[in-house]
Amino acid sequence: MLNANELKVWKKFMMEWEPFEVVSYSQKVMWRWGSIINIKAKNLLHWGNVPRTFSDKDIFEPADIATKTYEYLYNDGERYYFMNNETFEQVDLEKKALDWAELFLQDWDKVMLQEFNGQPININLEPTCILEVTDTPPGEKWDTATWGKKPATMTTWLVVQVPLFINIWDKLVIDTRTKEYRSRA
Repeated sequence: MLNANELKVWKKFMMEWEPFEVVSYSQKVMWRWGSIINIKAKNLLHWGNVPRTFSDKDIFEPADIATKTYEYLYNDGERYYFMNNETFEQVDLEKKALDWAELFLQDWDKVMLQEFNGQPININLEPTCILEVTDTPPGEKWDTATWGKKPATMTTWLVVQVPLFINIWDKLVIDTRTKEYRSRA
């Protein structure tokens, strides 16, 4: 069992018989009366964020979420298909379950799928990924009004602001959490 004080960011717990993940956490100490904990939690089944306030005496059950390695196969526009490398079983997720992770998925990428009661519910990406530039305007050295940045479209249709020296077909390291350019690959 988890005490409300233990509900830190990324912790998964059960509330109202559904799994949630803590997105933000703050605690206010009320001297004699204990603490008040304010969290914003993401529902892992229905993908909505809900703010909640708890007492430090509230108790929660930890969510039983397993993480397994899958390979991304393809998508049909609405559903994304993955294959388990051990059992060769194929599973699919709705586009809204990916929460913009589809902008970083390329065929045959290895990803971590979270499963609740044997059903895939969510995807975990590596902190960075390598994508190839498919379109970007030529950088002009006198263009300093944009602080030396220009838009670049990746193979997955993700648009990222990159330095002026980046060209088409360059491979770039992109941060999957902030969707920002990190470096050349």
